[in-house]
Amino acid sequence: MIDRYSRPEMSKIWSDQRKFEIWLEIEVLACEAMAELCQIPKKDAAEIRKRARFSIPKILEIEKQTNHDVIAFLENVAESVGPASRWIHQGLTSSDILDTTLAAQLNESCQILLDDLETLRSVIADQARRYKMTPMIGRSHGVHAEPITFGLKLALMYDEFGRAVERLTETRERIRVGKISGAVGTHAHIDPKIERAVCERLGLKPAKLSTQIVQRDRHAEFMTTLAVIASSIDRWATEFRHLQRTEVLEVEEFFGEGQKGSSAMPHKRNPITNERLSGLARVIRGNAVVALENVALWHERDISHSSAERLILPDSCILLDYMLAKLCDVVEKLQVYPDRMTENLALTKGLYFSQSILL
Repeated sequence: MIDRYSRPEMSKIWSDQRKFEIWLEIEVLACEAMAELCQIPKKDAAEIRKRARFSIPKILEIEKQTNHDVIAFLENVAESVGPASRWIHQGLTSSDILDTTLAAQLNESCQILLDDLETLRSVIADQARRYKMTPMIGRSHGVHAEPITFGLKLALMYDEFGRAVERLTETRERIRVGKISGAVGTHAHIDPKIERAVCERLGLKPAKLSTQIVQRDRHAEFMTTLAVIASSIDRWATEFRHLQRTEVLEVEEFFGEGQKGSSAMPHKRNPITNERLSGLARVIRGNAVVALENVALWHERDISHSSAERLILPDSCILLDYMLAKLCDVVEKLQVYPDRMTENLALTKGLYFSQSILL
């Protein structure tokens, strides 16, 4: 994801440095688990833990020849370890490393997103309490309906993002699943105890069953969950944009000192952050469609999902983190105009009492 829509903590999770750190940890943990089961010498496992290192420039250089990122990584690590490196990757396949690493990255990303959601909900709650007695007109079909309060509108927002917390918490449990089960998931050359040991050390659960990969319905569910959250952000960004229209002007996005709204019209104060959020939500929804396409793979695995996931999963996590932070900023600094809400209530001269007369 471009720096413009990225925040450091989430971006770090999806960096090459972090990816290779997890790759290395998985390989070392697997060797240590093998040593505990007396499958390899304990002194060699200790040597691997002590000496294993990687160099990203060197990995990229080797990959130009191998055209295989995991093999390039293993060759580079072997250079730092020496003779004990013969045990590294024993009984494993590349996807044992790739999918388990991906699960760890998604698990870490979920924690950041859950923290973002709780921060957002706290800010919304404060504003809802502040405006709980501030009357305004409720609208259906964009037309004046009956009175509500601005606090009620924000309470609905708080409740919606509470459901986002529930959904993400649930899908996190299904996505934090690793596998160390070999080329077609049969544990033909590696003990299932090693899989359990590695996954537990990484804060993951071993997949009950796997092929060469963890099944992609899990990742599709994760992405659709992110898409729903992004759509909730879009829903409220759109709400604030409508309420900022000149004819309505009941709320307004914060406009900082020195900020400019237009190169041609100096009077303009545009809801650019909310518009940006609506645009970025479309990207995440589109990425969810790609994740759904990735579910149907050939037999025990093909690689058609891989190239797409290298884009959609990091980008969507990084984008949603950014979007939640920006929406939090919008709500916290929202300019609210109670007097204008009262003026708009009076526009229909009491017609909003019509249902009382009807009854």
